[in-house]
Amino acid sequence: MKWMKGKWMDLGSKAGKHLQFKETYDRNTKIYTFEMKMVKVVPGDAGGYRCEVTAKDKCDSCTFEISVESAEEEKPTDILSAFKRADAGEDEGELDFSALLKATKKKKKPVEEKEQIDVWELLKNAHPSEYEKIAFEYGITDLRGMLKRLKKMKAVEPKVSDAFLKRLESAYSVDKGKKITLSVELVDPNAEVKWLKNGQEIKPSAKYIMETNGNIRMLTINKCNLADDAAYECVVGTEKSFTEVFVKEPPVTITKLLDDYHVVVGERVEFEVEVSEEGAHVMWFKEDQELVRDDKAKYRFKKDGKRHWLIINEATLDDIAMYHVYTNGGHTKGELEVEEKELEVLQSIADLTVKSAEQAVFKCEVSDEKVTGKWFKDGVEVQPSDRVKISHIGRIHRLMIDDVKPEDAGDYTFVPDGYALSLSAKLNFLEIKVDYVPRQDPPKIHLDVSGNMVSQNTIIVVAGNKLRLDVEITGEPAPTVVWTRGETPVTAVEGRIRVETRTGLSSFVIEGAEREDEGNYNITVTNPAGEDKANIFIKIVDVPDPPEKVKCTSVGEDCATVIWEPPAFDGGAPIKGYLMERKKKGSSRWTKLNFDVYEQTTYEAKRMIEGVLYEMRVFAVNGIGISQPSLNSKPFMPIAPTSEPTRLQVHDVTDTTCTLKWLAPEKIGAGGLDGYIVEFCKEGETEWKPANTDLIEKQSFVVRNLPTGEKMNFRVIAVNVAGRSPPALLGQPVTVREIMEYPKIRLPRELRTKYIKMVGEKINLVIPFQGKPRPVAKWLKDGEPVDVKKVGTCSTNVDTILFIRSAEREHSGKYTLVLQIENMEDKADIQIRVVEKPGPPIGVTVTDVWGFNAALEWKPPKDDGNCEITGYTIQKADKKTKEWFTVYEHNRRTNCTVSDLVMGNEYMFRVYSENLCGLSEEPCISKNTAFIPKTGLEIKAATYTEKDMSCSPKFTTPLVDRSVIAGYSTAISCAVRGFPKPKIIWMKNNMILGEDPKYLMMNNQGVLTLNIRKPGMFDGGKYSCRAVNTLGQDEVECKLEIRAVPVEKKD
Repeated sequence: MKWMKGKWMDLGSKAGKHLQFKETYDRNTKIYTFEMKMVKVVPGDAGGYRCEVTAKDKCDSCTFEISVESAEEEKPTDILSAFKRADAGEDEGELDFSALLKATKKKKKPVEEKEQIDVWELLKNAHPSEYEKIAFEYGITDLRGMLKRLKKMKAVEPKVSDAFLKRLESAYSVDKGKKITLSVELVDPNAEVKWLKNGQEIKPSAKYIMETNGNIRMLTINKCNLADDAAYECVVGTEKSFTEVFVKEPPVTITKLLDDYHVVVGERVEFEVEVSEEGAHVMWFKEDQELVRDDKAKYRFKKDGKRHWLIINEATLDDIAMYHVYTNGGHTKGELEVEEKELEVLQSIADLTVKSAEQAVFKCEVSDEKVTGKWFKDGVEVQPSDRVKISHIGRIHRLMIDDVKPEDAGDYTFVPDGYALSLSAKLNFLEIKVDYVPRQDPPKIHLDVSGNMVSQNTIIVVAGNKLRLDVEITGEPAPTVVWTRGETPVTAVEGRIRVETRTGLSSFVIEGAEREDEGNYNITVTNPAGEDKANIFIKIVDVPDPPEKVKCTSVGEDCATVIWEPPAFDGGAPIKGYLMERKKKGSSRWTKLNFDVYEQTTYEAKRMIEGVLYEMRVFAVNGIGISQPSLNSKPFMPIAPTSEPTRLQVHDVTDTTCTLKWLAPEKIGAGGLDGYIVEFCKEGETEWKPANTDLIEKQSFVVRNLPTGEKMNFRVIAVNVAGRSPPALLGQPVTVREIMEYPKIRLPRELRTKYIKMVGEKINLVIPFQGKPRPVAKWLKDGEPVDVKKVGTCSTNVDTILFIRSAEREHSGKYTLVLQIENMEDKADIQIRVVEKPGPPIGVTVTDVWGFNAALEWKPPKDDGNCEITGYTIQKADKKTKEWFTVYEHNRRTNCTVSDLVMGNEYMFRVYSENLCGLSEEPCISKNTAFIPKTGLEIKAATYTEKDMSCSPKFTTPLVDRSVIAGYSTAISCAVRGFPKPKIIWMKNNMILGEDPKYLMMNNQGVLTLNIRKPGMFDGGKYSCRAVNTLGQDEVECKLEIRAVPVEKKD
């Protein structure tokens, strides 16, 4: 990071008490902050500054201006006190406060305040010999420091360069990726030059090419990038020429569009866009309001190369809007929809009955895996311990109690955080009572599964859960227990499916139940006293399979209808409904379409963008949970049919045909237009018949084979990929019958007078006519049929054509078009004249010579080119040089007088004839010549008095106040008059503008222009122009106001 003042002064070496630099880095936002602090600002700190940032091969810069103004205080400020120092240096010595230490015992009478005098103006206008006198009078002790500052404020007369004939321009502009050439013109063609960039010498390379052409030196920069935006110098000996190159970036386009989002309150939203250039400036808008970084960190912005993100950490209902992204060459938008969060219970907790020292597990499942909650027993929150464990994995919440004791019995409740919802179940403690029985007691199975039993001897288990079926067994002696599934005994004591046996108790355990575990299970207990059996049906329920065959059946302008088939397996529980999602093709972001379960298998998706490809997928929901997503549907595009065709009308009717014409629909849309279908039906009928089998692209059609005399209705329908448009109907039926119409020739206006063409040109006359039935057209020339070998003719239903490939003069004459329908006819005459250039005049003769004049006469040409002679061109030539000069053009007479001939010369003359085609190919040269004899001449010199043009400068056109928008270049102009040529000084706020590349000053014949390149808010103020010469000076001023760039509203 570099701080620069002006074009090349590096401020890094000036760090100290006056200039302080600071650099900070924010690890969260990954943003570097650079600060430059000025302590005790002085007027010399005013001027243009630039900060440059370089990273690897990338470079960027920013310019700004600092203006220094005197501080406003309630009491008048003594500006001279700063210069009353003990030593001579500008920034050295101590201020002399001795005047403040004098005792003031007596109160002095108030002294009338004298008018404040600007000492700066006195010094600027005073002669150097009066400086000490002014300093003594106004108590200035640091005169040398003040004179240094005054020297900077005074205008410096431009010096005539001893090395440069033509310097570099003040600034150059080039597009990124293009090349630019900087050139200077030297006084000495053999002088050596050096080229510098930001003060560093440039070496020749493929990027920097240095050329010499005589006394011109050129530097060519190829493939300019942002690193080439810098200050350049050309050094010849001790003299330098400065310039600045500005590199403009090309328009940045958007390569990846924004996606739509459909989220619930509290979810994170990441809008992503990709642009064509790295480091491009991207603006984010919410509706028509620009989004910026704020202290609340509501919106976060992130970029990585060409990719940019807008991040909303926790979406709220206030964030519902259309979000826009703008670059200097593109625009995209995406919609954010936020809905209230609704929590769905996928599996509730169930009542449990356990025995002493066993484990009790309460489990529930909710729809949002981010939701936390708390467990309560009889209204008191349950705290985790060595025996009580609480877990939250994904959407499942568990409460596990090991080594159950009687005091653990009670009502247990799970309450999700942030929701008015609670799930409750009861824990029952089973006490085993053993009664005295005789020694010989038949075995008995005490089956008690009321907590899991949904019907007689049926137990439902959720897939993936653990089933533990504890069966109490009595009998003396202790009975033998056998578990079987069908005919297969279950004997394993370890593994996923096992049997655990204890005194008086047999437990059947299935770890992680699967669909294959569903079936009938039998338990048989035997002892010498007898046998007992029980049958249990275990039903495994699971989330359903994904829906099948998801497809789009129809589309509209912003909607689409999607259908699917229910899943092949419902998971053992009835299907409650479906959830739908959609995304744009090529995107990875799915948008939810519904939060409430949708029960039908047909869904109409809305709020889509016409012309964009979408994909859909569907989830099935039952009492257990949500299935995996279905396969994506085939991509579909919301497209609406076009509107109806417009201006349908009947163009022509015959005994069996009807010609229709129409215009394209007003609204076509993204689906385009494939063609049209024409249909017809008889009046009073409702069955429409198509007149064309294939789509027609033209906007006219002839319906053929119609019944003569019938009244028919016609309609036209536009067709595209979305289907048929609404029909365009005729206002009333059309009677199919030939309409008799007299023949009439519609002669174009340009053919009603003589039609003139040059020899060799093409003649193509198109004569429209009307008449029914089809008229017969005949062409005659001078009353005789035209020669088909010389003239071609062709006729259609509505016009006839006369064609001549290469016109000759013999084609001239009167042509007659005869149009006949049976015994009716119409005629039209056309005069065609084929012309060419005329021949030369005849007999050009010099008839008289007097003084400096000669009289000529001639006769018209024999061949006038078949048109009127419009004039003659007369030329003369001196016999010595024989160079011809035109004397007259377009002379209509056959004689003329040539004047202003030179004494002592002999002249010959020639004449060209001229008509509509131009001058004749050859002239006619005069038979004799004209000689102008010499005579005595006396030259009298006219008296001449030189006029004194000296005058003081005077502005004839003043400056005008202007108001411009920041960032748009502007110019202010005025005009001045004065001799000797006045010196021009431009000032801003009474400060002289130096050689800043931001300002371009021009003087063109007294018209003065100041161009300001891309002004910022700090460029506003009072601008003045002063003209000075030896006879006096004059000054004009104006005010320039800079307005902020208005934010355009986006639809």
